Amino acid sequence: MIKLSSLTKTYGATRAVDDLTCTIEPGVVTGFLGPNGAGKTTTMRIILGLDHPTSGTATIGGKAYRQLTEPLRSVGALLDARQVHPNRSVRNHLRWIAATNRIPAGRIDEVLDMVGLTAVAGARAGTLSLGMSQRLGIAAALIGDPPVLLFDEPVNGLDPEGIHWVRTLMRTLAGEGRTVLVSSHLLSEMANTADRLVVIGRGKLIASTTVTEFIGSSGRATVWVRSPQLGRLREVLSASGLSVTAEPEALAVHEATTDAVGELAARHSITLHELRAEQVSLEQAYLSSTDDATDYRGGRPWPS
Repeated sequence: MIKLSSLTKTYGATRAVDDLTCTIEPGVVTGFLGPNGAGKTTTMRIILGLDHPTSGTATIGGKAYRQLTEPLRSVGALLDARQVHPNRSVRNHLRWIAATNRIPAGRIDEVLDMVGLTAVAGARAGTLSLGMSQRLGIAAALIGDPPVLLFDEPVNGLDPEGIHWVRTLMRTLAGEGRTVLVSSHLLSEMANTADRLVVIGRGKLIASTTVTEFIGSSGRATVWVRSPQLGRLREVLSASGLSVTAEPEALAVHEATTDAVGELAARHSITLHELRAEQVSLEQAYLSSTDDATDYRGGRPWPS
């Protein structure tokens, strides 16, 4: 388990991480979300001992990273896939990493095969595409077969097949009981991959919960309904206290369920041609929860 307790990191007058307290549990994929500049990468660097907190603690299994012996056997991480010696071969890059923690050389071929880089093992790391560099970074994270794994934007540069592979890998690792923390801006991918979320903004914790609960906290689904008696239906729904918006040939009933709308229509003998719920997406829930914590926004894309 990764545990953050009152974690704070300041740079001059700026608080990159602000009194952050949460736990990252084993056995599930935890998505780490937040706007640009929210403090996600700083938090991950502190967990990995690359930055020192101004106050508070970050522990892995009850220990700070610097207290771990042969840390690659305990924690694997991908923060920046391009941080490799460009003239070192793919295989030698992994050999060098393995040697630092007395990891058997046979493990190198295992992880090369696992990430699909066996065919380019002799290529210079600096010649790899971004997607292949991501695979090499993931191989380096896995080389010690660690129980705890941290990934920062692991699907950056990958094609659809590669993204699917990473999704499957993350869920497989969590299914083995490992602790998996994944930072990503691809919310649609997080919706398909993560079980839990830690959401931060301006260094502060916004939410630490399951994906389902996070989405649910943004409100119930909108119910869309079509009927040849739309006017009458709108009167009935409004009279019952529901918020209704008239759209062309349909009604949008907010904060409602299909059961409630269907029962009201039946009670008043109103014929329905369509009744469906439109769930709040992770993207909608995320944008709603982080709206006040977004510092960097784009302007109007084109002048009017």
